[in-house]
Amino acid sequence: MAGIRDALSRLGVAASSSRLGGVFYHVVCRRIDRVLIPLSRGRLALGPPGQTVLLTTTGARSGRPRNAAVAFLWRGDEMIVVASKGGAPRHTGWYHNLRANQRVRARYRGGDEERFAREARGAERDELFETMAQAFSNFRAYQRRASGRRIPVMVLSRLPAGEARD
Repeated sequence: MAGIRDALSRLGVAASSSRLGGVFYHVVCRRIDRVLIPLSRGRLALGPPGQTVLLTTTGARSGRPRNAAVAFLWRGDEMIVVASKGGAPRHTGWYHNLRANQRVRARYRGGDEERFAREARGAERDELFETMAQAFSNFRAYQRRASGRRIPVMVLSRLPAGEARD
């Protein structure tokens, strides 16, 4: 089973590296994941198996909950996510939402918790982007297509114990 999952993951990364595949993945697959992840408690996603998180942010302008499914990697107990938007020339909405309100709900295989987001800067950003690009080669293609935009990397940390969501 793990072999099939790995093969499908490699196929998905390769397909999403193309311009059309990136758009399809961002527009279609991520929307399906918004429904699939909560229904399966994070066990199923069209994104990388076991490495897709559903982020619920607070809309920067609307103040309403917004969902986005994105690939992630662990660094200790921190989650690393990349605001690539498939290499589009503008930043993704969830990135703007996290800049306005750093609290985020993260639903993934094995967890559903509140986290605090911060943007990685400088050498940390470069190191984390490279780590993500090694795991998901499509991020390199996205950075090339991003039309001069430096793709942000966000670090999602656990909230201190007992801190409730506003």
